[in-house]
Amino acid sequence: MSPVPASAVASLRQRTGVPMLECKKALEEANGNEDQAIEILRKRGIAQAAKKAARDQFEGIVFLAQESGKAAIVLLKCETDFVSRDSNFQSAGTALVQTLFTKGEAAAKALAEQTCPALVQKLGENITVGGMCLVTGSTVGTYLHTNNKIGVIISLEGGSPDAARDVAMHAAAMKPSCVSPDEVPEEKVKKEKEIWREQLKKEGKPEAMFDKIMIGKEKKFREESALLKQPFVKDPSMSVEKYLAGAKVLAYIRLAVD
Repeated sequence: MSPVPASAVASLRQRTGVPMLECKKALEEANGNEDQAIEILRKRGIAQAAKKAARDQFEGIVFLAQESGKAAIVLLKCETDFVSRDSNFQSAGTALVQTLFTKGEAAAKALAEQTCPALVQKLGENITVGGMCLVTGSTVGTYLHTNNKIGVIISLEGGSPDAARDVAMHAAAMKPSCVSPDEVPEEKVKKEKEIWREQLKKEGKPEAMFDKIMIGKEKKFREESALLKQPFVKDPSMSVEKYLAGAKVLAYIRLAVD
């Protein structure tokens, strides 16, 4: 038969959680038929994830590693809090974040492709990596909430590690979607404008005033979404930008079970 397309292998990987090589072998054996390939993987006992892939994952744990200007973060997701507290689950997350920290993203992703299907087999839930990121810089700060459900990495140009950690703690609490107002996606603003327009109609505001009113609403919305413009949690009289006193945010990563 003709070679199995990489897209077909990726699709089967997504549905089953089985490593790429095993997916490729199964597809070759099934002459490219995805459903038959899943049957083959199930018979081999390595495709339990196929039956669980559609199940929602409302729980998980954030794993963080940091040392001198370098930080790694991994979100490992599962269905229940019970599984998130399992020692096998927690050991797997620790191994993933340490691999990411010491060997990089490619090695961590390769480990995840082996680890997640094995965890599905052992723990009986849909388990996936919800995100991973490695950050390096001269000034890096991290914050991991006490429940291990929220983790943040901040990298600064200038400033201090303490300031970076303070901003990371702020971001954990306030959930900014971006660093600066101009980074808020236009599509998101467009959706909000549609809502504002309907609200203004119901309030009986003259339509001629809509555009002017929405300029102010958009400015407020962008600033509320942006890390730098939010009131700093430790001192709401100043913004995060003012607290940083000229230090520039180079990287902002927030992973959370929420």
